[in-house]
Amino acid sequence: MGSDTRARLLEAAAQLFREQGYAATGLKQITGAAGAPWGSLYHFFPGGKEQLGAETVRHSGGRYLRLFDLVYGRAENDPADAVRDFFQLSIDALEKSEWADGCPIATVALEASTTSEPLRHACAEVFTAWREATARRFASEGVEPAGDLAVYVLSAFEGALILSRTAHDTTPLRVTADIVARTVRDHHPGATNNPPT
Repeated sequence: MGSDTRARLLEAAAQLFREQGYAATGLKQITGAAGAPWGSLYHFFPGGKEQLGAETVRHSGGRYLRLFDLVYGRAENDPADAVRDFFQLSIDALEKSEWADGCPIATVALEASTTSEPLRHACAEVFTAWREATARRFASEGVEPAGDLAVYVLSAFEGALILSRTAHDTTPLRVTADIVARTVRDHHPGATNNPPT
């Protein structure tokens, strides 16, 4: 059993948490989806499901943060375009997965924030990392107030994702993407020279 097995367990848990939530996901289901022997789970996660859950949240959070950096780079450092592109990725993922592929952090946070301190802490860490990374990107491009706008973007994104997934309709994500991108552009230096979206 090596790091590949551990990675498979984390990936399987992340996928199942996104699709059906933390509470509804069983450990045997995770090991089955990962193609891993039952004993490997407690070998890598001796704290059981709660430890696996917290590490899965951090693992997923890191992957999404790398995805954000990739999207931002493709947008040629235009923060409004980067925000819009990130929303579009979620629109595409929701439609492709037939509404099953939500945010793995929000799904766990909504379930566990009052029942598990380790899970709540892991979710809070990830959301803080996302917010701080967004604020740094905004500040580097002169978008101010960077910190406040980062909170706004993350809150709007998570809320729109929940509404779209619940309604089986991407309209909340599309509408929110337009408004958020416009708001970010309005706070960008030289915004009057940018074409309207």
